[in-house]
Amino acid sequence: MNPSISKDTLEFFKNLEQNNNRDWFNEHKAAFKKIEADAKKIYTIILNNLKVHDDVDGLKMFRIYRDVRFSKNKAPYKTHFGGAFHRTKPHLRGGYYLQIQPNNESFIATGFWEPASADLLRIRKEFEMDDQEIRAIINDKAFKSVWGGFVGDEVKSAPKGFSKDHKAIDLIKKKQYIFTKKYTDEQVLSPDFLSDVNNSFKAIRPYFNYMSDVLTTDLNGVSII
Repeated sequence: MNPSISKDTLEFFKNLEQNNNRDWFNEHKAAFKKIEADAKKIYTIILNNLKVHDDVDGLKMFRIYRDVRFSKNKAPYKTHFGGAFHRTKPHLRGGYYLQIQPNNESFIATGFWEPASADLLRIRKEFEMDDQEIRAIINDKAFKSVWGGFVGDEVKSAPKGFSKDHKAIDLIKKKQYIFTKKYTDEQVLSPDFLSDVNNSFKAIRPYFNYMSDVLTTDLNGVSII
């Protein structure tokens, strides 16, 4: 039998959404520890699946506790599990993410969440010089059937030093280069869920290969590592 996310996980977070306070959480700490242990097993399986077809050097599961210092939302706990998988630098760039959340809010994500300023400039300069290769990758029919199009933040017009009339301004003005794929609760609980996550992560590879090449070379194609 294929391992899968337990229904208890989604139910716990549904209840936590309605009772997001320390008293309730402490009363149900044992239940949380159980679903947390189960989730760690699931994330570890995903990590091992990734290692079969990519060079991934680690998994980071995020804590349940929210940092409320600078947030208007003072609820002390997250109502989901989140975990990130990092590709091995410096030769490989990009990362994978899985969020397990009830009410059909689960999703996977890949790409570049917060590129360093130097990396962001390098990406934009590449697209300014030639946008044909990246468009061929992200507009590929098989790729789009899994990942759709870019999501993420972007500037309103054009970044400093770039023309708002450039033919690739739709790419250049982005601040993040992310793809996401959403899942229903039914899909998350399915025994095929982990297989679908792995196959979806596999499908991002042409994009990662291209971006890794961009971020490890200068505009002349000379290695910088």
